[in-house]
Amino acid sequence: MSASPAINQQRYGKLLAKTLPVIIEKEAQYKRLLHEAEKLFDKGEDNLAPEEQALLELLVHLVQDYEERHYQIKAADPRTILLELMEAREVKPRDLWDIFRSKGITSEVLSGRREISKAKAKALAEYFHVSVELFI
Repeated sequence: MSASPAINQQRYGKLLAKTLPVIIEKEAQYKRLLHEAEKLFDKGEDNLAPEEQALLELLVHLVQDYEERHYQIKAADPRTILLELMEAREVKPRDLWDIFRSKGITSEVLSGRREISKAKAKALAEYFHVSVELFI
């Protein structure tokens, strides 16, 4: 493993003064620093000076920290996953009647009044060609 090149403190200081990285608290700061990081990404990793690489690492850390605090993806429940799969694959409720063995049960599952049983989760997984864990 090779040692990273030495950073010229003066050049790095100028980059910091120009970019003004801060702990991101507002959307405008997020967009500004994300734009600065994208400009460095666009240059290509092999074309970055050591000072630019250090700045990019700092910006990525700041942006990721903000995203983790503000853009958390919530885990979807089995019903939501089923509805998304149905929409994406243009599956109609009647297409699931054989799986649920009833129009009524299909309707109850899709409306959220009934949970998806383990047996039906397996059948849905086979039907959609996905992991059974999505429906459990």
